[in-house]
Amino acid sequence: MNTIYMKKIGFFIALSILMQACGSSKSLVTADKSIIKVKLDLVTVLEDKVLVEVDPGAFSANEVLFFIPKTVPGTYSTDNYGKYIENFKAFDYKGAELSVSKKDDNTWVITNGASLDKVSYYVNDTYDSESEVESAVFSPSGTNILKDRNFMLNLHGFVGYFKGLTEVPYELSILHPANLKATTSLKETNSKKVAGLDVFYASRYFEVTDNPILYAKADVASFEVNGITVNLSVYSPNGLYKASALKDRMFKMMSAQKTFLGDVNSTKEYNILLYLSELENDASGFGALEHHTSTVVVLPEQMDQVRLEQALVDVVSHEFFHIVTPLSVHSEEIQYFDFNDPKMSKHLWMYEGTTEYFANLFQIQQGLISEEEFYERIMGKMLNAKRYDDTMSFTVMSENILDDPYKDNYGNVYEKGTLINMALDITLRDLSEGEKSVLWLLKELSKKYGDAIPFKDDALIGEIVSMTYPEIADFFAANVVGTTPIDYNDYLSKVGLELGTVEEQSGYFLKGDVPFIDVDQANNNAVFVRENIELNSFFVAIGLKGGDVFKSIDGTEITLESLRPIIGQSFGWPTDKLVTIVVMRNGEELTLTGKAGIPVVKVDKIKSKDNVTDAQLQLRQVWMKG
Repeated sequence: MNTIYMKKIGFFIALSILMQACGSSKSLVTADKSIIKVKLDLVTVLEDKVLVEVDPGAFSANEVLFFIPKTVPGTYSTDNYGKYIENFKAFDYKGAELSVSKKDDNTWVITNGASLDKVSYYVNDTYDSESEVESAVFSPSGTNILKDRNFMLNLHGFVGYFKGLTEVPYELSILHPANLKATTSLKETNSKKVAGLDVFYASRYFEVTDNPILYAKADVASFEVNGITVNLSVYSPNGLYKASALKDRMFKMMSAQKTFLGDVNSTKEYNILLYLSELENDASGFGALEHHTSTVVVLPEQMDQVRLEQALVDVVSHEFFHIVTPLSVHSEEIQYFDFNDPKMSKHLWMYEGTTEYFANLFQIQQGLISEEEFYERIMGKMLNAKRYDDTMSFTVMSENILDDPYKDNYGNVYEKGTLINMALDITLRDLSEGEKSVLWLLKELSKKYGDAIPFKDDALIGEIVSMTYPEIADFFAANVVGTTPIDYNDYLSKVGLELGTVEEQSGYFLKGDVPFIDVDQANNNAVFVRENIELNSFFVAIGLKGGDVFKSIDGTEITLESLRPIIGQSFGWPTDKLVTIVVMRNGEELTLTGKAGIPVVKVDKIKSKDNVTDAQLQLRQVWMKG
């Protein structure tokens, strides 16, 4: 036999023995070519904490970094999910612990990385601590651990990643109580269907974070909307609501959305994960967080059904429209999102502003709300936008949204962001004689890019101008990039509308659900007049001012409890009733007296112009009705 051949056989046998002696053949598979295997144990929950194991392929570097996200897409805030991780450990192939140091809230440094087999750690949830933390995680992006009852797995709070390995596949094995069912858009790969074990696959780390999982007792209602299967999964801790009771309103709303969007088909399945909070020691940040094919919604369980359904319509419609932007149309900053050193895009006017605009526009276009309701919503956006810095460049704010002073203006992306899109929509309709719109624009951008191809952040505005009209360059320069406040009358006048003020009757202490008074819980529940709002004619005539603290009304000492019956009685006050109110103002006690009268309040309104033209009416029709 050939001696060289014998030597080769001997070499491979020796190599095989050596590899076995090293403890695992896994060392053949490098981390960048291996599936990262994750285990979550939702059965053995210890002190409200869940054990997580992350098992990568083999490393060759001496130092390995492991991260839990600092920031996740869609939140535009620094949340440091690593603060909720405890007892982090790293193990070699023989089960011995490796040396680990914590670099910051979200980063662990593992030495002797070539020996690393896996890491493990315990995860605390965020819902329980929201009332105790000054900068609490927004509930729809947070986590809940309630043994045997509920697990809200926003997976960025449970599953971390190794440096350089965000693009490798993940396999998630989740051991769970048999009575709890998972609702998620993740692909299930557990072909053997082992009871109490779910196995999911994600092509990369972003897909892990983009697919939350709600574990709860099965309460799911499903329906079809123009080729999209929608699953509404509801967790109602006291059983006040069922998915079946909310299904019809969601079907009507999402059918209208799909009609509005037309041929936009970026998903075949969409999951709504609705968590209803008990409030006390529970989630308190209400709203939703978007994902490509699902959304997490958190609302209070105590809401009556009419308000709950309307809240669902408003927040879910906003989140569903995110399938257009930023999920189908987005920049490189979002496509290649860095969870621990994020670079933010300049285009929140589109990602959040366009989405919020669509969430309101589709309701008037599809007949879900009246014209008057639509005007009230737009007027509300204008009033709310005044709370923010109206001279701040939207692109500069967006690019720096995680930092001061820009982060305090984030809420304006839903207010002025909507109005920017309204103005752009009217402008496009006007220049194109009704043919082009913001919806048309987003559809065209979706055709060019889609969810896999990002645009360059600095090039977007120029691209939009090239697709439309030279005048659009002036629009963006003034209203999005620039610092000059928008004169909304300029745009409303194109559709025969204008801003005006009218008087409307109110109650003595509140107008509808909006009170003129508030309670200072830090000051023995003192009742005071709200500041920086338009007071009604009764408050003005009697001499009340913002900040006044009520001492008595007609001789009755005012507390939160004693005020309630007075408010009830006030609905029957005769106009000539003499009312005496004692208040404290800047440390001085004042006695104010006046007649009740008929309380009215000045209200800003969007109304039709007196001299509206046929062309303006036609443009208004195509703008509001499509």
